[in-house]
Amino acid sequence: MDTQRSLAGRVAVVTGASRGIGQAVAVALAEAGARVCVTARDPEGVRESVDALRAAGAEATGVAGSVADPAHLWAVTERAMEAYGRLDIVVNNAATNQPYGPLMEADPKVWREAFTVNVEAALRLVQCAWRAWMSEHGGAVVNVCTEGATHVGRNLGAYCTSKAALLHLTQQLAGELGPLVRVNSVSPGLVRTEMARFVWERAEESVAAGLPAGRIGQPEDVARAVRWLVSDEASWVTGTDLLVDGGTRVRAASAGGAAHAVHQPGSYHLPGA
Repeated sequence: MDTQRSLAGRVAVVTGASRGIGQAVAVALAEAGARVCVTARDPEGVRESVDALRAAGAEATGVAGSVADPAHLWAVTERAMEAYGRLDIVVNNAATNQPYGPLMEADPKVWREAFTVNVEAALRLVQCAWRAWMSEHGGAVVNVCTEGATHVGRNLGAYCTSKAALLHLTQQLAGELGPLVRVNSVSPGLVRTEMARFVWERAEESVAAGLPAGRIGQPEDVARAVRWLVSDEASWVTGTDLLVDGGTRVRAASAGGAAHAVHQPGSYHLPGA
């Protein structure tokens, strides 16, 4: 696939795009020819992302704010429509991994915020895009979930439960919005992001030794998967979850593999953002 032109003429909104996976996704889509509207909570981070995209020759704009605020989601949609006249792609990447710790100690307010940011915001942004453009012209949506959404681990129960809800929301939206809009998700394993630093900084070597891929992920690994899912190459793919995890769910079986270091499901669950 010619990634330089595969998304030419299309417009994308990417949330949580000031760093990590979101930033890498914005770059990947821009490299494929898309015009990109980025958003994140940090105004300086949004400015830096927009400047970097423009410096690379891409058309880009941005709006700072929280995806938990419905008014902000409308503002992002309006910015994309005003700047480029259309909205073909939505990538819901923004997320929170709070409340961290056992669920019996989870603060109800923080628990609700996790579902607002990780689940409700994705729905609200798709609603905005649907009303502004996609209901008549179609489009593609990718929700960034996590490899840990399908099994149990310690301390990230709220995060993983909310991401499990996002997985179901992905399928529900795919069923409701097809054939005009394709809706998929991508589920990263351990990726070198700031949000996951607390894991990879202390255990990268041992985790990597137990993965068939032999390394933990980079944001660009996930970004390439997202780029494929929103492209015409994936035109018959909807309602699915694409694992980008280096083989986290299987054992490294080579003779030189460190069997003792292989990840067992539930030993760590990581944010996708």
